[in-house]
Amino acid sequence: MAGIRPFAAPEPAALKALETLHLRCVDVLAGFETMVGRAEPEFRATAERFRDLHRAQAQELAEMIARFGREPEIDGSLMSTVNRAVVSLRSLINGIDGSILDQIQDGEQHVVDAFDDALGAGQPIDVTARLRSMRRELCLLLFETQAAATGR
Repeated sequence: MAGIRPFAAPEPAALKALETLHLRCVDVLAGFETMVGRAEPEFRATAERFRDLHRAQAQELAEMIARFGREPEIDGSLMSTVNRAVVSLRSLINGIDGSILDQIQDGEQHVVDAFDDALGAGQPIDVTARLRSMRRELCLLLFETQAAATGR
């Protein structure tokens, strides 16, 4: 396959999109880390699945970014703090249970959008393949969670 360089560094815009995706994963992870500790027992396993997926994906994205000579953001943005605060406040007012699924779906859409942006930015072939797989993992978890909640 002449002309394909599977381990080539991405263009600056592609690397920026990868960094943005990583940051969104870290920010969402912060909310799920808080959520797991505050979730009602019947919802804890769901929160743990999201936390574990985002933890693994954030780590893998950080490794990709580091491979290209950049320092990944490990603490997240201001949204990490906001996500922790929102989950904490929600747990005091309504509890953390299945009623939060619509908010989870909305928040996860920002991550899915960041996957789409990163995929559309012209990543190297190996990164593109892995991002597609990671996006599918997240979408499958979202689908399974929603289907379980609606009894489908």
